[in-house]
Amino acid sequence: MSLFWRISLLNSVVLIAATALLLGPVTVSTPVLLTEAAILTAGLVVILIANVLLLRIGLGPLRRLAHAMTTTDLLRPRVRAKVDGDGEIAALITTFNTMLDRLEAERALSAARTLSAQESERHRVAQELYDEVGQTLAAVLLDLRRVADQAPGPVREQLAQVQETTRASLDEIRRIARRLLPGVLEELGLSSALRSLADEFTGPSLTVRHEIAPGLPALGDNADLVLYRVAQEGLTNAARHSGARLVVLALARAGDAVELRVRDDGRGFDGFDGAAEGAGIRGMRERALLVGADLVVGAARGGGTEVRLTVPVGDRAGRAGAGTPRPGTLLSPDAERRRNGAR
Repeated sequence: MSLFWRISLLNSVVLIAATALLLGPVTVSTPVLLTEAAILTAGLVVILIANVLLLRIGLGPLRRLAHAMTTTDLLRPRVRAKVDGDGEIAALITTFNTMLDRLEAERALSAARTLSAQESERHRVAQELYDEVGQTLAAVLLDLRRVADQAPGPVREQLAQVQETTRASLDEIRRIARRLLPGVLEELGLSSALRSLADEFTGPSLTVRHEIAPGLPALGDNADLVLYRVAQEGLTNAARHSGARLVVLALARAGDAVELRVRDDGRGFDGFDGAAEGAGIRGMRERALLVGADLVVGAARGGGTEVRLTVPVGDRAGRAGAGTPRPGTLLSPDAERRRNGAR
């Protein structure tokens, strides 16, 4: 019975009982006697309590649905409101859950297209840095060397300084291009790419220690790229914002999943919530959703910050991605052609 008919039935019973009392031998004195006032008051209290209990029980699922509506986050999917209640309320909750399924599927597809476009643009920019800027700076270095060989002593020293500045700029261009286009990931695989990434971030003020377990299962091109980009973003945040001296980059098997951890000994944060997440963490969550992975960003045990990405393997990956359209590869078209050719 729906909430409407339950309330209507209760009020109908009350009205019928009141009518029966009016037609019966019961009378009310004027002025009202104390016993009569007590009986009327008790009847009114019973009616009010019955209505309150009925509405409280009947509208409980709606309160839980309202809480689910205010706390739903499409970046933390697979959380659904419990379908309880009867009639229209159960239908409303079911409709809400169906709407969430559709929104999450559409968001996953949109995110996949966006991230695929980002990877393609990164590939284009990296290629131009290599082919255009890098070659131009290399040619400038050769010209400076030839001019320095023919220049007098004082000018030769100045040209040597210009050479060093140009060489440093060329190295920086190549470093940026490597970050934009992880060629080592395509050529040597995820483990080698993560070791190279750790070495790249290691410097005088920051030490990155990698702990890569051997014999990890193959996850696929998309999952490898997601793991690499999440590790890259985690290391970037640690280097720029945490003030850390040591970062541990770990990749290991965790049951029927592969788990990536980026843990630093920096300042960490207090009172962290979803509203405080920046574009970097939101981007990591977007990528995690594409491969059915779980991402947790929070305070590390003993201080600092930890980024933990759990990517399912095998059957669990299929179950995690059920109901979500496969986004396709996130590799750039040229990179995908090279990898397929290598196979």
